[in-house]
Amino acid sequence: MAKKMALIATKGTLDMAYPPFILASTAAALGYEVQVFFTFYGLPLLRKDLSDVKISPLANPAMPMPIPMPVLVQALPGMESVATMMMKQKLAKHGVATLEELRDMCLEMDVKFIACQMTVDLFEFDKSEFIEQCEYGGATTFMAFAGDADICLFI
Repeated sequence: MAKKMALIATKGTLDMAYPPFILASTAAALGYEVQVFFTFYGLPLLRKDLSDVKISPLANPAMPMPIPMPVLVQALPGMESVATMMMKQKLAKHGVATLEELRDMCLEMDVKFIACQMTVDLFEFDKSEFIEQCEYGGATTFMAFAGDADICLFI
């Protein structure tokens, strides 16, 4: 019987979007059965279009910047776009796959994506915005799998 890994993706910023996709694809490549439950701010990672995923330099002290930036500068309009552009350039320079590529890889390896129905309802999302390969369910749907998982991670 294959090992199981359950992930809960709760954040949708660029820096926090990579861990669930990297961990899920790696585990699937190692033969694990994998499910990812996308809830609250992680749910937008199931949108068809991921081009709007950004990173915030504000309140992100671990983010390395090319030059030291005071918090006041980080809060200026446009700095989120600048930080996102810099991060995407760094990822591309080092040959890191895009979010779309990682998500597609997960789907090709049969990673199951569950969109939190409560979050869809709460934020009044239109299901047509999301990829067709996701399923919709509540916490109980995910817990049925997570309860038997060898590894459970909250990201």
